[in-house]
Amino acid sequence: MSEMNKKTYVRSHEPVFWGLFGAGGMLTAFLTPVMIVLTGLLIPLGIIDQGNFNYQTLHGFATTWYGAGIILVLITLPLWHTLHRIFHALHDLGVKRGRDWQQVISYGFAFAVTVFVFTLLLQMI
Repeated sequence: MSEMNKKTYVRSHEPVFWGLFGAGGMLTAFLTPVMIVLTGLLIPLGIIDQGNFNYQTLHGFATTWYGAGIILVLITLPLWHTLHRIFHALHDLGVKRGRDWQQVISYGFAFAVTVFVFTLLLQMI
């Protein structure tokens, strides 16, 4: 193959963020309505027994490795989804100046919160 026919591909970090965006969107779409119905309607109205939703039970769940992992996923993936959506909404609104800083701030904040939640949950275990 000659030098003229070779294509150079530029690698992008965007698929990683799209993966986090998609996973966070799926969690937000499926679990948020369920949590609103459970904690906003069914438990306060007494339809579901409040016994499994007391502090001791939830703290016991959060101090296990699988409970901490589930809590980490439930907090951080919707955050990645939200910040990715805000970043692209700024682009759609025509805010093109400082795009690199927008990426650093939005994805950096999501990463910082992820690390913070991870270390907080790690201390609980």
